[in-house]
Amino acid sequence: MADISKLFEQLSSALQQAAISSDAAEIQGILTGMLAGGMSVQSDEWLEALADFINQGEKLPDEIKQQVSQLHQQTKEQLMAADFTLILCLPDDAAPINDRGMALVKWVQGFLLGFGLHQNDLTGCSEDVKEALEDFSEISRMDEKMSEGEDSEQALFEVMEYVRVSAMLCFNEQGRSASRAATPSKTLH
Repeated sequence: MADISKLFEQLSSALQQAAISSDAAEIQGILTGMLAGGMSVQSDEWLEALADFINQGEKLPDEIKQQVSQLHQQTKEQLMAADFTLILCLPDDAAPINDRGMALVKWVQGFLLGFGLHQNDLTGCSEDVKEALEDFSEISRMDEKMSEGEDSEQALFEVMEYVRVSAMLCFNEQGRSASRAATPSKTLH
């Protein structure tokens, strides 16, 4: 968890210095959404699409491109792992609760954007995925300040865990099957 929090801080700082009004949470959300929506894990189209959304179509500065590529690789590996290891790129647990809550909202907004880029027909989605996307839509509109305290911490943790598991569900249903279809079979006949 410390590595991903460190990456969050480094990437968010680099984005701010480059006057790009996004943060690492939103970027990982977009990347996860694209993969969960059906973009092949072998695809390299994500970088251009990401630059279109966060940098008005301009190429990303090299430092940011390198950090975003690292985040993309980590996210992809976590989604492909069999043990549900996706770690959301959010501020450290020591950060104020409202900073973590807003980062989660940005992550979810990014996920919905990325998912929509690759999945615009939800008729083939299971009811669980449809429900998760509806819940994500609700979460993306949250703007209430949270009070410090154990109850708020527990509520935020539960929402974060729900988002994490739901993102993996979407990937396993929509993204993994699209990646398998894009990968040629190695079976010889």
